[in-house]
Order: sequence, then structure tokens, then C-alpha cells
Amino acid sequence: MAGTKSADRRARRARRHIRVRKKMSGTGERPRLVVFRSLRNMEGQLVDDDRGVTLLGLSTQSAPTDGEVAEGMSAKVAAAYRAGFALAERAKEAGIERVVFDRAGFRYHGRVKAFADGARAGGLDF
Repeated sequence: MAGTKSADRRARRARRHIRVRKKMSGTGERPRLVVFRSLRNMEGQLVDDDRGVTLLGLSTQSAPTDGEVAEGMSAKVAAAYRAGFALAERAKEAGIERVVFDRAGFRYHGRVKAFADGARAGGLDF
């Protein structure tokens, strides 16, 4: 008997994430920027996989609500952009300029793309 539609969707995303994680790993000098997209919020973390620690993290709940965004962006997409920008600023303060982007099995569009674009605009190189 098949599971529910949302459980199947979560399982497919988990398989995609495992497939992506086989090929990438974060280090101390180039940590992994992993994103998580829930229905309401976006989260981003910088992870050093060699030591197994999270260096810093930020979500749309803790990101500043002001800042530059493009015209025509929805509120969620604009919040994701601002969160990515704020994460990049905090990473630069911590001395991190280069990262490996891990989309965590999510498609690279919408809020995930906006988060990445905000991080790039904030000064992160990936």
C-alpha cells in the first residue's frame, strides 16, 4: 500500500538529498551552505563536514525584514533573498568567503534560488 502523497514527496526529496550529498562535502575553509525550505520559512546553515559542526545558521524568522529586493517578488521569495544576504554578511564577518551550495534535494528555483542569489549578492562565492 502506498503512503500519502506528502510522505512520498518527502521521501523523494530525501533520496535526492542523499544523492547530492554523496558528491559534496564542506570543509573548514569552504563550508557547505545547506538550505531547508518549509512551507513558511527558509533556513540556511554553514556546515563543516570534516569536524561535523554547524558554523552558523540563519532563517527567514531571524533575518532582517528590511533590505533591497527586486520588484515583483512575492513576500516569501523576498524574505528568502534577505535571509541569504544576511547569512552572507555574517559569514564574511566570520571570515568565510567561499562555500559549496547544497540545495538539499529541493529544486533550484523560487525561494531556494532567491536565497542563493541573496548569498551571492552578500559576497559569498559559490
